[in-house]
Amino acid sequence: MVEDRYRVVIRCLRCGEKYILRGRLNEKGEYGTGFKKCICGNDHHLYVEGSPE
Repeated sequence: MVEDRYRVVIRCLRCGEKYILRGRLNEKGEYGTGFKKCICGNDHHLYVEGSPE
């Protein structure tokens, strides 16, 4: 079974930093990218958007 990969854009709502990563959907419907937190230390207030590759 081939899992679909997604282009995931994560934007910090605190400082405005933007990250573009690749990831896959997990069983909870969340994108698994390995992203932990922004360089400003924010790990909760994030805008996450994904689109198929």
